[in-house]
Amino acid sequence: MSQAKANAARLRDAVPLFAALGDETRLGLVLRLASGGPGSIAHLSEKASVSRQAIKKHLDVLGGAGLVRGERRGRTHVFRLEPKRLDDARDYLDTISEQWDGAIERLRTFVEEH
Repeated sequence: MSQAKANAARLRDAVPLFAALGDETRLGLVLRLASGGPGSIAHLSEKASVSRQAIKKHLDVLGGAGLVRGERRGRTHVFRLEPKRLDDARDYLDTISEQWDGAIERLRTFVEEH
């Protein structure tokens, strides 16, 4: 696979990840799962400003992005964080940071030479 195709594929993979994290409620759910461990919809909707139905929809989006995984435990659906996808987000941001650092360094070199 060419580098351009690999970059395009990586970008397509990143879009749903960052779209899911870009919502305040979903980011809050990720933070709750990261700090408190797995939780049911009832548990995750405690102190939430939205309904349980809305929490379920947000969890579905997070699940579609690979950030959470749900499993049935009897009549309860328990959700847990998928740390691999958070690692992916960190890798994307590290790459962007490295590219930005390189651009700043090139600009600095250009300014010093001219």
